[in-house]
Amino acid sequence: MDPRRMWQCFEPYHAVTYFSPESIAATDALGCKGRWMGYFGMRAAPLGAAPAWLVTSLFYNFHPSLVERALPDAWTVASPEDFLRTRLAGVDGALRRMLGEAVSGPEIAEAADLARTAAGWAPTAGRALAAANAALDLPEEPHLALWQSATTLRESRGDGHVAALITAGLDPCETLVLFAADNGLTQEYMRKARNWPQDEWAAAEDRLRERDLIDDGGLTADGRDMRETVEALTDEAASTPWTQLGEQGTARLVELLAPLSLRITRLNEAMRVNPMGLAPEAALAEMTGS
Repeated sequence: MDPRRMWQCFEPYHAVTYFSPESIAATDALGCKGRWMGYFGMRAAPLGAAPAWLVTSLFYNFHPSLVERALPDAWTVASPEDFLRTRLAGVDGALRRMLGEAVSGPEIAEAADLARTAAGWAPTAGRALAAANAALDLPEEPHLALWQSATTLRESRGDGHVAALITAGLDPCETLVLFAADNGLTQEYMRKARNWPQDEWAAAEDRLRERDLIDDGGLTADGRDMRETVEALTDEAASTPWTQLGEQGTARLVELLAPLSLRITRLNEAMRVNPMGLAPEAALAEMTGS
């Protein structure tokens, strides 16, 4: 199974923790000031009380000023352990709303077992976010264990993606400029999404023009090649869990998980929730035949 398709399969299930109303309400109740404090607190919590400079480095494409608004203040609002409990509570509420009785069904339990096996093979060496999530105990409830395994797989792929970007010589802002050009996203949206100032964005565009990766029409041929090279390296670095799980196990996990992710994606779209990078509905629909 193509590692990119596997990412498309599990990413929507993982992403409920950051964008669902249940998760936002849970971090608000914890005392977070704004959505970004909740986001950085929940995602960074497996690392412990990490400083802003470390989170900026590992998360890669956020402007340092956005991270610094949330950290280290988040750790004075609540401990990393409290953030870990809160993110599971938000995930639990979101999945119960979105999936209903399916959260306690045998299919979720089977998917959780397969995902746990795959996550056990997720590379963690040199991948701090993957290692931090892999070190956490799995929740007892299958729908939450499935979420935690999906999160370990996701962060392992993400860490590998950062390595591919570094190999390609793309800094954080340049990465976003190329991503926007490749996906038809506006500069205004992308800059706001990651808090990049106009002058730094323009400087990144200039550097990419000098490398003939973009022009006034968007990506050049070299730019498209660069994007595909980065994605191919990312896929290669994320292939081990699926190779080890085997063709039959991987296909069965897709059969079980893709319909759940498709339902989550469609509910998010109905609520106008479409976080950057969320797996497209078309890919999920193809997997499920829907």
